[in-house]
Amino acid sequence: MKPIAEIIAEELGQKRLYVENVIALLDEGNTIPFIARYRKEMHGTMDDTTLRNLETRLNYLRNLAQRKEEILNSIETQGKLTEELTQAIENAATLAEAEDLYRPYKQKRRTRATVAKEKGLEPLALAIFAQDGQDPAQLAQAYIDPEKGVETLEDALAGASDIIAEMISDDADIRKMLRMKMERIAIVSVQAVDPEQDSVYRLYYDFTSPVSRLQNHQILAINRGEKEEFLKVSVSLPGNEGQAVVCRGALKPTAHISTFVRAAAEDAYTRLIFPSAERELRSNLTERASEAAIANFALNLKPLLMQRPVKGFVTMGLDPGYRNGCKVAVVDGTGLVLDTNVVYPTFSQSKKAEAISVLSAMIRKHGVQHIAIGNGTASRETEAMTVEMLKNLPGVSYVIVNEAGASVYSASKLAAEEFPDFDVNLRSAVSIARRLQDPLAELVKIDPKAIGVGQYQHDMPQKRLDESLGGVVEDCVNAVGVDLNTASVSLLQQVSGLTATTAKNVVSYREENGAFTSRNQLKKVPKLGPKAFQQCAGFLRVPESKEIFDNTGVHPETYAAAEKLLELCGYTKKDIASGKLEELASRFAELNHAELEQSCGVGIPTLEDVVKELLKPGRDPRDDLPAPVLRTDVLEMKDLKPGMVLSGTVRNVIDFGVFVDIGVHQDGLVHISQVSTRRVKHPSEIVKVGDIVKVAVLEVDEKRKRIGLTMKNIPSN
Repeated sequence: MKPIAEIIAEELGQKRLYVENVIALLDEGNTIPFIARYRKEMHGTMDDTTLRNLETRLNYLRNLAQRKEEILNSIETQGKLTEELTQAIENAATLAEAEDLYRPYKQKRRTRATVAKEKGLEPLALAIFAQDGQDPAQLAQAYIDPEKGVETLEDALAGASDIIAEMISDDADIRKMLRMKMERIAIVSVQAVDPEQDSVYRLYYDFTSPVSRLQNHQILAINRGEKEEFLKVSVSLPGNEGQAVVCRGALKPTAHISTFVRAAAEDAYTRLIFPSAERELRSNLTERASEAAIANFALNLKPLLMQRPVKGFVTMGLDPGYRNGCKVAVVDGTGLVLDTNVVYPTFSQSKKAEAISVLSAMIRKHGVQHIAIGNGTASRETEAMTVEMLKNLPGVSYVIVNEAGASVYSASKLAAEEFPDFDVNLRSAVSIARRLQDPLAELVKIDPKAIGVGQYQHDMPQKRLDESLGGVVEDCVNAVGVDLNTASVSLLQQVSGLTATTAKNVVSYREENGAFTSRNQLKKVPKLGPKAFQQCAGFLRVPESKEIFDNTGVHPETYAAAEKLLELCGYTKKDIASGKLEELASRFAELNHAELEQSCGVGIPTLEDVVKELLKPGRDPRDDLPAPVLRTDVLEMKDLKPGMVLSGTVRNVIDFGVFVDIGVHQDGLVHISQVSTRRVKHPSEIVKVGDIVKVAVLEVDEKRKRIGLTMKNIPSN
């Protein structure tokens, strides 16, 4: 049996030594962001996604190894463990294979076969299953025993058949062969429970597809339709392919094939093997589709969290609504609430005029430069009102902000603690304004599942989904870095090494002792020990510190190396603050790297990161991303015509296409076939959430509120 590190190294295409190092680092309690950023020499610069995949696979293989040990111990206790069986179990690559090998030795519920064994018919079954040419009827004569419940010859043969069927069903090789056959040629058929009843599942009312060609989104849609009792689903194999697999595995290739054993094999297939194989196949399909959906959700979540912030501007947040009006919040450049209000622009023309007057006064009073409008109910009317208002407010622009999850946040305990005196709806307006200013800092307050950039998230294994999305949030927060003196508890607890408790303790210490003046002060925070300090320090920024390295991503353990590097390149720390390091990168490249490593005591990957950090102390990597589209006018669906070319923001990327915000209330869909002139397996190969793209209108269906777009062959001008 291969060592776990070797298996993972082969699967990920990494050196075994690197994999072993990562496993050791994880076992020592190091976090993925810390390993990814500050232990590059030990893992060959794997990124955080690869490291998380490694961790997931490590956990699976360790659980598999533990289960194998349990199986071996159980069989050994029964006195039935052979060297051949031990080898087979140890070599099992999956949990399913290991369980198949264990099946004959499992404690079973009472079955037809166990009843037959209680009647003493197991020797008869074994004799018949030997398939040596003896007549089953003649063999069975000796087992007729009314006292044991075997009244007739037929009773004896029926019992023997049940035992043989279970033996065949328990054969791991037969199950493996059938599993492989089903994965290749099985057919999934879907029918409507009630063909006359309309539903979103109408596409699947008469649907057939080979398993091998089923798309992940189709699997999830069919599952949900079945759960909601709109669809009924079945799996089949062409002809008698399934029976043929079982019979080939069970029957001896002799001149006189036993018709009795064949009948038992067919019974085993129909009654025992196929039903469980069908369940297993559908379970595997669901698992595959779920993993793909979770991966897609994570893929979309990362660019959404990493959107470029619009920092330092006084911003107005508008949470549109009909009955309860449009909630308004104005926040300063740091997110501090300056003013709130509620206006009712959808009630009447006079109320709209009043809303414009009130909002204009607030904009002038506080110097608002940007307006963030939530994209939910009544957003189109609110946007139209805003455009009308901005005609008299030059220099002010607006952005449509994805408000998914804002209501979840506003009703949360966290929001109540942050704004105890605010109405729930006003909290939502504050959140919308802050989402424009710093999407990451605001979105970390919300359960990632509520952010709305996935598909079928409620059908996913929730624990696995939480782990995956939580990892994305953690990676994003640590990639950006966190200001120790302004960060909220929500943001701090996503920092590598910090927990909800230590994050609260950091804020409490800050409130009691004033702003942190160095990273080293963290060591005075209650319950933040040496290991936690090691994990978190590099990701926390202290702009107020006299030690300039404290406002960079350089880890405290590398300060001496960073200072030595500066010296070797002909600079001092004073040159960092004055921005006089223009030639640092070129001087670093000219030095002998082997000598550099020896002089500084760290590897080249770490030194390369140090150079990047020193060139832009306090840098925010999101500042290099495209800015959000700021608008001053509005489009309506009726304004759209086929052929129109527009700029839009990618809102969601899913299996079958891309949803793009083109400034109309309804997002348009670029079907996967329209994403690129070349064939793509998934739209994420071309775009990601937050990208600014050019699209052309293909079709507009106002009645169904659908807009078809294309990204193919768009004119450059």
